[in-house]
Amino acid sequence: MRVRTHLGRDERGAAVVELAFALPVLIVMLWAFVQLAQVYRASAGIQQALGEGARYATLCLNPNSLGCTAPTAPQIKSKISASVYGIGPGTFTVFDPVGGTSGTAKYYDLKVSYSQPTTLLLLPGPTMRLSRSKRVWISTSS
Repeated sequence: MRVRTHLGRDERGAAVVELAFALPVLIVMLWAFVQLAQVYRASAGIQQALGEGARYATLCLNPNSLGCTAPTAPQIKSKISASVYGIGPGTFTVFDPVGGTSGTAKYYDLKVSYSQPTTLLLLPGPTMRLSRSKRVWISTSS
């Protein structure tokens, strides 16, 4: 009976056992945070690229006495593709700019998406998808 009482009060090694339970959960949470940070950085890269594409779409490339030459859709797509950035295992998709008119005004709809598969170290996680679009109004020569 005395031995049993002694074992009930002995707490040596309790911290190691608690750490063994908590450490794997903490490591998985930190890894998930790193992957979320990669998606956040990709979001910033998409916004940067859409801004660069929008600025480029509004340029007057060859001004002359008759007006301007506006950038073409492939030129705008190329500018967006060159400006997009991010880290991690994800992939960016730059869609072709879609032109349109509203009354006498012309515009381009720009769109970029990002897809990243995630893992929880030993188990596969969900695929994170992110998409952003921007409408840019372009000037027309008179």
